[in-house]
Amino acid sequence: MNNADYMVAFSGLANSYCVGIVDMVESTKISSKMNEMEWCKYYEIFLNSMGRIIPRFGGVVIKNQGDGLLYYFPESSKSTIHGLTRCLECSLKMIDEHDIICENSKKEGLPCLNYRVSSDYGRVVIMKTNNSLSSDLIGPPVNMCAKINHTAESNGAVIGGDLYCMVKQFDNYKFKELKGFSIGFKHSYPVYSLKRR
Repeated sequence: MNNADYMVAFSGLANSYCVGIVDMVESTKISSKMNEMEWCKYYEIFLNSMGRIIPRFGGVVIKNQGDGLLYYFPESSKSTIHGLTRCLECSLKMIDEHDIICENSKKEGLPCLNYRVSSDYGRVVIMKTNNSLSSDLIGPPVNMCAKINHTAESNGAVIGGDLYCMVKQFDNYKFKELKGFSIGFKHSYPVYSLKRR
């Protein structure tokens, strides 16, 4: 096989997980006014801050997606309250840390940074490529997290309808349905903001 060939291989192992994406807001516009050293530091502060929070809740970072991270929670595969709560708490902790992350950015002479968090639940398959040692996830919840992310307020969190169905009875959280997100089917996909009570 030529080194330039890009090949994927699916593990064939499907499982259901809580999946999340945290993505910066307007980073392209903001970083376009910076020099290379500045925008490298700007992204570094954000990605490393999020990368420290995710494992504290049992999450695993899968990959960097430009100015965002894709991650999942292995414990959530059992659909236990504990596993699902850790997913929600991780999203909320990311939002709680906004002021601290902004302060760290300002200490470097950089603007405050903003971001959105989205999560959903469903079946994914682990995938590997021939040019990377790390795994990737593919499946509807990954796609849905990417699509619903922009519906969150800046420095806010949203969850998709499938995750909502599993956590709507949890006492410590407030969920508010947002305008349904169209995925091209007859019905819109429900999206909910996530906050603490």
